[in-house]
Amino acid sequence: MRKDFMPPSSATLANRRTFLAGAGAVGGSLLVTPSILSAQSRGDKVNIALIGIGGRGKDVAKDLSATGLVNVVALCDTEMGHPRTADVMAMFPKARQFKDFRQMFDKAGREFDAVSVSTPDFSHFPIAMQAMSMGKHIYCEKPMGQSFRQIQLMMDAAARYRIVSQMGNQGHSGAGYFQFREWVKAGIIRNVTQITAFMNSPRRWHGKQVSDFLPVQPIPDFLDWDAWQATAAPHPFNSGYLAGDWRSWFDYGDGALGDWGAHIFDNAHEFLQLGLPTEVESTKIEGMSRFLFPQASTLVFRFPKRGTMPPLELSWYEGQQNLPPLPANFGASVVDPNIPPPTSGTIETKRLAPGKVIYGEGLTFKGGSHSSELEILGPAGKAMAGKLPPTPAYASSHAGNFLKSVMGQERCHSSFAIAGPLCQTMALGNIAQRLNAKFSFNPKTRRITNNRVADALLDGSKPRPGWEQYYRL
Repeated sequence: MRKDFMPPSSATLANRRTFLAGAGAVGGSLLVTPSILSAQSRGDKVNIALIGIGGRGKDVAKDLSATGLVNVVALCDTEMGHPRTADVMAMFPKARQFKDFRQMFDKAGREFDAVSVSTPDFSHFPIAMQAMSMGKHIYCEKPMGQSFRQIQLMMDAAARYRIVSQMGNQGHSGAGYFQFREWVKAGIIRNVTQITAFMNSPRRWHGKQVSDFLPVQPIPDFLDWDAWQATAAPHPFNSGYLAGDWRSWFDYGDGALGDWGAHIFDNAHEFLQLGLPTEVESTKIEGMSRFLFPQASTLVFRFPKRGTMPPLELSWYEGQQNLPPLPANFGASVVDPNIPPPTSGTIETKRLAPGKVIYGEGLTFKGGSHSSELEILGPAGKAMAGKLPPTPAYASSHAGNFLKSVMGQERCHSSFAIAGPLCQTMALGNIAQRLNAKFSFNPKTRRITNNRVADALLDGSKPRPGWEQYYRL
């Protein structure tokens, strides 16, 4: 750990690092940060800063506030004051306001114990790294980071700084999570060899064709474009990147897989102990582009044997016409009524809603996304009705689970240690999409072994000049 490093505009980080150096010298004892102590001393409230309060950030702000467990002391958004941020500003009129997260940590860092990060995918990483290095607990929307390397560094930082972390795949604290856990314990879900996961709703890049990045436009007064770009590869401003349209671009987003994978196969990934695949294959790409995610894609992830569990093949289908093969008795889609509305496009529910089919020993299961519970297909499902273990009662929402974990009352369901390998699996899928490739991956060395171009993409794009330091925290 470098002792001479200080991120730009962040004098408080130096104090934090000095504290850590002293604490680490005390015989390897448990690191108790000032954040943990101050949160516990208040008992019933956690002081928090909300970073990213437009779009999805507005929903996260509402979720956190609804718990009654937060005191929002700071708001940060690169569009602070724009109508997109107005609702959250009105919700917390006494909170200090910032456009640049670096200034927020510098000027208000001592006033909060935790942060939520609801910014575009590509900027999760630097914000999270600075927060964790200062001992701040973190609630971060999915996916954790944009590249395989970023996600690994975030996992390592969460362990090193001993903070509480939660990724915002909200269904991981809902009924489907607890049901899946209990059905695996009871041996109902066992010896799974195949999972088919699908997301066939319209995406904002569907129908788009580009031959380059968007042309330069004047930067509007309401936007801090430098802070918005964060560590990403620099591009001239164009309004076509804002308000969620960043998700279409390889340089900024993670596509349909990064957006929805963590809502569809997250429970299977955790409770079937999938870890990282040994092979990833793109078997179908439509509308391949150097810049945008494809119009349709089929990916296959192959996971090795895990203990007594057999090898497993996970197939991913996206694209409006790229429908997956389904059992003849699949029936109607499983739809979670609590799925938040998309910022653009629609979520298909009439034809085939986002979901999955899980093929286990003797039983086939169908499910949806988020908190939806699994159903057992065919006569076996009817025969087992009334004999299945009940879904355990639960009181905390995903946001509440995070906040109570900060207070020492619960344990996060989707900590970075749990969510990290899930997100890294999706990052590998994004590489296969980008190259339309098949490659082998070594989970021990965490390298792609037979494709040098793909292996180089594990690191993501080169950090923007002046932002390299976040990779060294």
